[in-house]
Amino acid sequence: MIASSGIRRAPGLAVLALAWLALTSCAQQPAAPIEVAIFAINDFHGNLKPPRGGFLDPVEKTSIPAGGAEYLATLVHQLRAKHVNSIFVAAGDLISASPALSARYHDEPAIESLSQMGLEASSVGNHEFDKGPAELLRMQNGGCNPKDGCNGPHPFAGAKFRYLSANVIVSATGKTLFAPYTIKSFEGVPVAFIGLTLQGTPGIVVPAGTSGLSFKDEAETVNALVPQLQAQGVQAIVVLIHQGGVAGGGYNDCSNFSGPIAEIVPKLDKVVTVVISAHTHRAYNCIIDGRVVSSAFQYGMMVTEIDLKLDAKTHQVIYRKAENHLVDDRLYAKDPAQTRLISVYESLTSQVENRVIGTITASLTRQRSPAGEMVLGDVIADAQLAALSSAATGGAQIAFMNNGGVRSDILKHDDGTVTFGDLFAVQPFGNKLLTLTLTGAQIKTLLEQQWTEPTGSPTLQISKGFSYIWSAGRPVGDKVQSMMLNGTALDPSKTYRVGVTDFLAGGAEHLAVLREGKAPQAAMPDIEAIESYFHTHSPIAPGPMDRIQRLN
Repeated sequence: MIASSGIRRAPGLAVLALAWLALTSCAQQPAAPIEVAIFAINDFHGNLKPPRGGFLDPVEKTSIPAGGAEYLATLVHQLRAKHVNSIFVAAGDLISASPALSARYHDEPAIESLSQMGLEASSVGNHEFDKGPAELLRMQNGGCNPKDGCNGPHPFAGAKFRYLSANVIVSATGKTLFAPYTIKSFEGVPVAFIGLTLQGTPGIVVPAGTSGLSFKDEAETVNALVPQLQAQGVQAIVVLIHQGGVAGGGYNDCSNFSGPIAEIVPKLDKVVTVVISAHTHRAYNCIIDGRVVSSAFQYGMMVTEIDLKLDAKTHQVIYRKAENHLVDDRLYAKDPAQTRLISVYESLTSQVENRVIGTITASLTRQRSPAGEMVLGDVIADAQLAALSSAATGGAQIAFMNNGGVRSDILKHDDGTVTFGDLFAVQPFGNKLLTLTLTGAQIKTLLEQQWTEPTGSPTLQISKGFSYIWSAGRPVGDKVQSMMLNGTALDPSKTYRVGVTDFLAGGAEHLAVLREGKAPQAAMPDIEAIESYFHTHSPIAPGPMDRIQRLN
């Protein structure tokens, strides 16, 4: 019995030993990495409908119908369905400079659309400040517009996503305008998303837009937050920054890359492995200083997918790869929820948008000549000169229009008609026109201030009768070689009446000399000036673009 009992116990000990060895072996194997997908957009600018003209492939040189919230939402939903862990984020300029469909309702439709498609966080772009910090806070928190009240089809609840502004400081409190970052955990591994606005924002928006705010250095802001985040167990940081660059080639290329973001990224702490950028309205997919740096073009025509693998133990990023996906409208169905939202606003705006204003003989585009002149820029400057030339409206002799204020081409419809919606897409800001007195010397300074970078190009379009020659080989501050008005050289000591928008008059676009203008006389909104011009000058044809000449 004793011997028999011993034989029965031996197999039990062997099984326990094997089980212990198996557990030890499993404990020694590293846990599988956590896979996370980030989907990102930038510079949406309220484009609920696909932009006319589509996406021009820089390699194939073909136009592809792309963008629009209905198709964008479908692609985002399809991409998210493939991943257990994902987040949808943006890098700013989601609103403002928007088509009438969104702009007429203070971009509430755009905020509702992006909230509906599942956006979770976004940095703040410079255009989010176009109407000032109070209006931006309303975009986040909801409520009625203080001027126009609640004029939409339903109460505005505000954004369901979180605006982030780590480097935008409220001067009165010393605190950030919005939270500096948000943290999302994926299977227990935290990932931080820091939101940044380009530091130069006060120089490119109206002064009232950034009143009471200061904008800190982007890299210094991020690096100061790193210890705070690491104390919370964060070892994976994604930066959403409204600043960018320019690359050549296709939309997943990074050849000949340049721009401010290329200087910012190497200054960031190495724990930052992904930088989602914006502002330049370009598409690129880069590795800079070992980090993914991406941009998804503009107007909802592209989505960046960034795949990460996170170490479950150290929480560090051990793999990262990005890919830009074109929102090719031929490949995706319309998202029903977006269609319903858009149709509500379309029913309210279609009568105004579709009103015919005039005609054109060919498309009026923003394509710039080597000298920096554009066909559509000439037309807008001429329209403003016509509106401001009478004594009653200011007696303007010259009109200047900034390139950044020309937001869309006027593409020719089959019948050549131009609608109010077409014009509003070109000038959606609601800027007011005014006339100032400048000396010839100040006009020379104004033209010189166009070159904030030695390799840049002119940023102003000019009205008929005025012309100048500039040299690419001359240093900044001495590029303009001659200026003529109606065949006569400008006299440095003589005064001239100059028409501009109130945006420029405040010194925006680094054109500080305009703040020195005397005898300001306000006139009509810019949209009224161009509408009147089309009424009286149609059909309008593209001009010869001979007002700005470039040497070297």
